[in-house]
Amino acid sequence: MVQACALYSNWWPMLAALMYVLVPMPCLFFGGGSTHFLTSREGGGWINAAKFLTGASAMGSLAIPAILRHAGLIETGAMFIEFTSFFILVCTVLCFHRATLDEDW
Repeated sequence: MVQACALYSNWWPMLAALMYVLVPMPCLFFGGGSTHFLTSREGGGWINAAKFLTGASAMGSLAIPAILRHAGLIETGAMFIEFTSFFILVCTVLCFHRATLDEDW
């Protein structure tokens, strides 16, 4: 993400960092710090709200670079670097989720 800003001398892509901070917040507040509720079918009002907020903030992480590119505030290369950083973040979260599923830890 910082690379997208530094290479193109434009710090607008750092706006996506706000969404990276917001993505784990529903898990922390409504899910008890665990990601297990995201894959379960059970849930109540708060669990469903957490699932919605997690999905909305994840989509915001993808939408912000696309909107900034459409508005002409960032270059196409910076947008693709942002998408790559989002992909790396998602892979990291999936690896963490898979690792916490094992009871041996």
